[in-house]
Amino acid sequence: MRKLKIGVVCPYGWDTPGGVQIHIKELAQWLIARGHSVSVLAPVTDEDGNIEPWVVSAGRPISIPYNGAVAKVIFGPIASSRVKQWISAGEFDLLHLHEPAIPSLSLLAGWAGDGPMVSTFHAAANSQKVANAIGTMLDPLIERITAKIAVSEIARETLKDRFNTEAVVIPNGIDTSKFNGVGPRAEWALPNTIGFIGRFDEPRKGLSVLLDAIPEIVKAIPNLRVLIAGPGDSADFSKQVSPQIRDRVTFLGRISELEKAQFFKSISLYIAPNTGGESFGIILTEAMAAKTAIVASDLPAFVNLLEGGKSGAIFTSESASSLAKNVIELLQNDGERNAIAEAGLERSQIFDWNTVGEQILSVYEMALVGNTKVTLASENRFWNRLRSND
Repeated sequence: MRKLKIGVVCPYGWDTPGGVQIHIKELAQWLIARGHSVSVLAPVTDEDGNIEPWVVSAGRPISIPYNGAVAKVIFGPIASSRVKQWISAGEFDLLHLHEPAIPSLSLLAGWAGDGPMVSTFHAAANSQKVANAIGTMLDPLIERITAKIAVSEIARETLKDRFNTEAVVIPNGIDTSKFNGVGPRAEWALPNTIGFIGRFDEPRKGLSVLLDAIPEIVKAIPNLRVLIAGPGDSADFSKQVSPQIRDRVTFLGRISELEKAQFFKSISLYIAPNTGGESFGIILTEAMAAKTAIVASDLPAFVNLLEGGKSGAIFTSESASSLAKNVIELLQNDGERNAIAEAGLERSQIFDWNTVGEQILSVYEMALVGNTKVTLASENRFWNRLRSND
């Protein structure tokens, strides 16, 4: 495939942690490493901060409620003008729009672009919420998109239900090599340590479920330790932790990518107590790649990702007692915990960027051929080809 000039649009604040931002960043790095030219347009809160040279700021975002969380996005005439200027200056072979179903840059770029466009749909949001967010603006935009990607079957079903259109399913990618050669961190790697990464002030991440389960776990595992990582103020976090378990819980705050690898290598179990709004689970694939056993809630996306429990234990969502039962069983059974970790490690290889990136390039190639709309039949043929190569 010839070297391409690719314009990638990120709808969410670039300097705010999130799975979509990580996916876009690592995809851009993978494409650049293979000789392609990439420019990423994104909202940036700290425009004077240190951002990658291939990132172009579209301005400071504002916060809106979306899909059970708060999304930092940018919209309006000024943002639209910056999108048009970026597209005009970039002379891209194609545009890759992420999450065009929300009022932000990807929606604006979809209207401004006139060449091949690929869109990736990440969210498994309630279709009515999406419809309410942008009204009837999206239906004609969807028709303009040349090829569509969904990161999971859940995301594909959401897209199909809302817009009656199909998408190729390609999962989020991870750099599995970043966990190679990384060891545990001594002060974190205590026996019977469990971990959680996420925004503690975002209810759908389910941290309250984990905190409610700790007293029950401690009855069977007296030396239990809990590491919590993610953005936020430690004083605000402490208010959420009851005094009876506070000495068992350590809040690490935001951690670097290296520290995240050390985090996974240091804990006995990674806990994903999310209560909803998840279409994939990128943090789970990273835990799997680090060979860390997982206990996750039974959200459909997680159940699918963990092969129904083969690559990670599943508990009843929002049930602290069910979570406690699974954690106790695995902490008391090294053989079962190691078997889950091994299965997860094997499973993680299909999410490596060397696999996922090639699949995305194949979609680019398909979109570039004649600059014609990708039909359902051609998408099905492509997906069947991917399956035959597994």
